[in-house]
Amino acid sequence: HQTLYRKYRPKNLDEVCGQEVIVTILKNQFQTDSTAHAYLFSGPRGTGKTSVAKIFARTLNCEGEKKPCEECIMCKQKQGDTLDIIEIDAASNNGVDEIRELKSKINLTPTSGKYKIYIIDEVHMLTPSAFNALLKTLEEPPLYATFILATTEPHKVPETILSRCQRYDFKRISDNAIIERLKQIKEKENISVEEEALKEIARISFGGMRDAISLL
Repeated sequence: HQTLYRKYRPKNLDEVCGQEVIVTILKNQFQTDSTAHAYLFSGPRGTGKTSVAKIFARTLNCEGEKKPCEECIMCKQKQGDTLDIIEIDAASNNGVDEIRELKSKINLTPTSGKYKIYIIDEVHMLTPSAFNALLKTLEEPPLYATFILATTEPHKVPETILSRCQRYDFKRISDNAIIERLKQIKEKENISVEEEALKEIARISFGGMRDAISLL
């Protein structure tokens, strides 16, 4: 058994719900080959930050002309199958030693793709020393390195880090968008849910799609 929010996690940018502006900008960057070396995804929990980061990382190494092509080896790779996408949970790996290890390995070129992507979740949890170590890496990263920092508390991220990132603020997802997504899931799962129940789930999930799907 797989929980619904994992089963229905978006697999490409077209499936991302409620963040149309961010999706459009990122798609344009892929089409014009103008992606940045560092991003900050901020916003409430369950609004798609980590999902978009993972999709972005996979798409960045896409080998097709249209990005994502959904057909090349890079696009079809499952999460965890590639050594070129490194995920770090700053909530449990927040010390300077972890960032120094990252710095020591960053000079190793990608194994299969064009880019090596580092996704640092809950980046606001890093210690001051770890932030200083990360800053040095962000200032002069190798051409093949891309950083995606995700946080629910951007005000705790130092200005020196913020100034080196393209920042995207994820908004709470509207109740109507959540209800529509829940209807799609209930149809695919062949389960019966009253309309009022869907409205109540959307209301108490407070704009978080992950919470809404978990409640469903």
